[in-house]
Amino acid sequence: MQTQDRVSASQTEAAIAASQNYLLSIQNPQGYWWAELESNVTITAEVVLLHKIWGTDQTRSLHKVEAYLRSQQRDHGGWELFYGDGGELSTSVEAYMALRLLGVPVTDPTMARARQFILARGGISKTRIFTKFHLALIGCYNWCGIPSIPPWVMLLPNWFPFTIYELSSWARGSTVPLLIVFDQKPVFLTQPAIQLDELYTEGIENVRYELPRQDDWSDLFVRLDGVFKFSERQNLVPFRQQGLAAAERWVLERQEATGDWGGIIPAMLNSLLALRCLGYAAADPIVERGLQAVDRFVIETTDTYRVQPCVSPVWDTALVMRSLVASGVSPDHAALIRGGEWLLEKQILDYGDWAVKNPQGKPGAWAFEFDNRFYPDVDDSAVVVMALQAVKLPNEALKQAAIARTVDWIFSMQCREGGWAAFDRDNNQSWLNALPYADLKAMIDPNTADVTARVLEMLGRLGVRWEEGHGDAKTQRIDRALAYLAHEQAPEGCWFGRWGVNYIYGTSGVLSALALIAPVAYRTQIERGAAWLVSCQNSDGGWGETCQSYQDPALKGKGVSTASQTAWALIGLLAAGQATQNFALTAMQRGVAYLIATQRVDGTWDESEFTGTGFPCHFYLKYHLYQQHFSLTALGQYVELVERRQINGL
Repeated sequence: MQTQDRVSASQTEAAIAASQNYLLSIQNPQGYWWAELESNVTITAEVVLLHKIWGTDQTRSLHKVEAYLRSQQRDHGGWELFYGDGGELSTSVEAYMALRLLGVPVTDPTMARARQFILARGGISKTRIFTKFHLALIGCYNWCGIPSIPPWVMLLPNWFPFTIYELSSWARGSTVPLLIVFDQKPVFLTQPAIQLDELYTEGIENVRYELPRQDDWSDLFVRLDGVFKFSERQNLVPFRQQGLAAAERWVLERQEATGDWGGIIPAMLNSLLALRCLGYAAADPIVERGLQAVDRFVIETTDTYRVQPCVSPVWDTALVMRSLVASGVSPDHAALIRGGEWLLEKQILDYGDWAVKNPQGKPGAWAFEFDNRFYPDVDDSAVVVMALQAVKLPNEALKQAAIARTVDWIFSMQCREGGWAAFDRDNNQSWLNALPYADLKAMIDPNTADVTARVLEMLGRLGVRWEEGHGDAKTQRIDRALAYLAHEQAPEGCWFGRWGVNYIYGTSGVLSALALIAPVAYRTQIERGAAWLVSCQNSDGGWGETCQSYQDPALKGKGVSTASQTAWALIGLLAAGQATQNFALTAMQRGVAYLIATQRVDGTWDESEFTGTGFPCHFYLKYHLYQQHFSLTALGQYVELVERRQINGL
């Protein structure tokens, strides 16, 4: 697609107005914004499995899942991890499993094409551990090939080199209930009962149920797993009952009043599986609340039924509010007041799991979801602070007190390396990713450039300038954070994006931070980052980056143009230009032209690509509001720059 290189002021203003009108029109009456958070089909497939195991499938419209799964199958016969990836083995096996559980026969053409795709890629034996685990629950894989996790890990004291709190919050919330499930090794009967022998490339009689070896030091854990399995067979697992009781108590204590666990489907499903293993009934209030919480993640249409991995109302609301203010909506607009007051109500004033490694911190943060008091996160909290700071609320004193409390909490969460992580402090024992159970390589939550940049941008929006510091404790923290970001800059000039795809996201965030808080001292880093963004602009004027860039560094900044990634690039270039007065004028004009040319009549943008990241290389997300509010932010900042006459000749 080719777009014109420049657009008129009237075109830009019209695009902004249309986008504003759309976003204002979809605000919930309670004050928040919330759109679908899309992932691959495994989340929906695993919910089908859960209801089949609990026998609650007949009380949900699970028959509609069949139409959804069929619609997501690609021409090659498989299902994708992210849009356009060519199909992924484990994802395809789980979709196939769900269709069989829904009664689709193996002779169906959909199944025949899927089977051919799966067998060509090695079949079930080559899938990830979690896929094998879900199959083991219904007798389609042998528990001998699943890692053992001894329940006594629940009893390790805080002074021990490893406890469950060295796991990332998402891994912890999923792993603790699995201590119970892996101990019990259940095989549940489902209706219909299925077998998937046809998905073993080597033939079911030749399957070797064993953990994969890597031919490196990590194979020590495979040998250790053999010791655990021997102990299980001999009934010699120490402190087994005490560990199981501690795991059960931990799970029960962390269920929200709404029924959620951790605000994410994996933790919710695994917790419900643990309760099933412990003999809880479907009518038990704890189970009923948990199943209802899963139901709230469902998107059901007339014909289809799919499940989100998480919900993002706090994140969506704060980012939409920022975009509306950046594009010229009055800070005291009624919609922004409703949004701000809703956010204030959602501030979490309880101690969560973060306090284990941060006992000095005091609560006052925000989570991603409607309710998640155990796991607020730094990224959401920083964005909410910036959204609140940008608007005018009737109770400004309350707002400022809430902001101050959050800033103090965020400072207390800084990691030893100088940056910030998402949910925990100093959660960085990388050896955990070598465990046989950890084939998603997502067992830890180390500090990252994008979250660190968000914190520094927040401080900049609050008026903090690093050059103005006087050596106090907070200035020293900023010193360390800036040094961390400088160290993390890649040779090309870009920064890695942990929570968005990928280097375009990371670079945009860091430029936005450095331009505000330390524009003079870090001018060289800013200029290198901006130059990298200009270098990867596509011929159509937009920017794009494939999820494959997490696996292949040669693909940094390369991919089909998308609205969200174009907006990120523009936001980064605008920030860099204001910091250095060296504007990439032509690149910005072409980027703005791309956004305007691709905007739809109703003021929205559409993109199929996944530009959000759950676990790099393994799990990706599509935030359905990203292309809307980030594009509006970019256009608004561009117009503000023009109107303030900071670029001559525009």
